[in-house]
Amino acid sequence: MLLACDVGNTNIVFALLEGRETRARWRIATDARRTADEYAVWLMQLFTLEGLQFGDVDTMIISTVVPRARHNLTVLGEKYFGGTPLFAGEHPASFGITADVDEPQSLGADRAVNMVAAFDRFQGDQIIVDFGTATTFDVLDFSGAYKGGIIAPGINLSLDALVSAAAKLPRIAIESPGDDRSVIGKNTESQMHIGVFWGYVAMIEGLVARLRAEVGRPVKVVATGGLAVLFDECSDIFDEIDVDLTIRGLAILAARADMGPDET
Repeated sequence: MLLACDVGNTNIVFALLEGRETRARWRIATDARRTADEYAVWLMQLFTLEGLQFGDVDTMIISTVVPRARHNLTVLGEKYFGGTPLFAGEHPASFGITADVDEPQSLGADRAVNMVAAFDRFQGDQIIVDFGTATTFDVLDFSGAYKGGIIAPGINLSLDALVSAAAKLPRIAIESPGDDRSVIGKNTESQMHIGVFWGYVAMIEGLVARLRAEVGRPVKVVATGGLAVLFDECSDIFDEIDVDLTIRGLAILAARADMGPDET
């Protein structure tokens, strides 16, 4: 069984996979100070709830955009799961994609892993939209090459900035407007919600439209990340929603590493 670990700036997702099927998925706030023993205590309880043991894991793979979290997660793998974890993008779990950009080394591991999964699953020209701490738009062409993309502030980051800078504005929740599609707010909270939520939808649709025009060919728009389903309710811009895209990519990289260089 594979233990895949996707380390983002806000949360870490641990997932257990049998082949490419996700058996269980858990989320914890990212804290680079959290020790291997603390991870193990937390995970042990969750494994038990699933009727599993640490010994059921034979491989661990990590994708991280938080370098300071690397050491403790490595110790977790070595101490509790019987081996040094694989790291996405590093031999033998190399990405295997061409990055047609100015600084390929600066491409985040999470974005590269998403592209590995998206190309494997959907193929063809794609725009991958990942809703995380930042919202990223990545353009992948029909050959599997990364052509570049966009980095925008995530919606929660935008809301935090607004509330922090304006003393009288209250904290509001990011949630679906449901059947109420009005953009004329009647009070402060509704006006904030419209500005943040519908403003974000407009940004997504506008940027995707510009990317489509620049690609100049039919392109599939794939959304991932925790808020992908929320925005899909209010826009028809997405062709595919896959909240497990990063986890799928990690499973692909782990399988490649297990096959060895002569078989990939």
